[in-house]
Amino acid sequence: MTVADQITPSPGGVRIEHTTTEGTFSLDGGTWDVENNVWVVGDDTRCVVIDAPHDAAPILELVGERRLTHVLLTHAHDDHVTVVAELLEAHPDAQVALHPDDRVLWEQTHADLAPTQDLADGDVVLVGDVELVVLHTPGHSPGAVCFHARDLGVVFTGDTLFQGGPGATGRSFSDFPTIIESIRDALLTLPDETVVLTGHGRSTTVGDEKPDVEEWIRRGH
Repeated sequence: MTVADQITPSPGGVRIEHTTTEGTFSLDGGTWDVENNVWVVGDDTRCVVIDAPHDAAPILELVGERRLTHVLLTHAHDDHVTVVAELLEAHPDAQVALHPDDRVLWEQTHADLAPTQDLADGDVVLVGDVELVVLHTPGHSPGAVCFHARDLGVVFTGDTLFQGGPGATGRSFSDFPTIIESIRDALLTLPDETVVLTGHGRSTTVGDEKPDVEEWIRRGH
């Protein structure tokens, strides 16, 4: 049983589904093998996809016959946006939503394709009876965002917060003090029981991560 299976659907039947895809992440002249989480949030008729890495097939399998309304991007590193075009081929009416501060990264992968919706802090994406609230959390990248689904008790953090600490900040367009500020102000203010569904690796909770902030600062990454 996955973490997503343990999260109670909303009264309107909105649930979370999960898959992983494998590929590479490239930036600053380096390339690394990675496995990414993909989250699909929706009911029986419509859904959104959070991030679009590596391989469209397992993502489209989760979407199934439902209407895909949005491809929501936590940030624009290439391993999170790889198959946006393939998802649009199957669902041409879907909106591609990205914070504009990450356009510089987006264009490194998709020079001929533009996002169709700019995300901003406080925006709300409605999925059935569930609101996904956009939290702008720069640091890992300038336009990194998280999506808080209060009614489901979860926050989708992309590469901003993992089990055990913040996302990497040792590459271009990233900054360690900024990501710490983002985590403190936007994520650790959520209820302790909030489940943190990450862009890579295992899930955690806000309460489990909150005590370790000073240790992250001491180690400096």
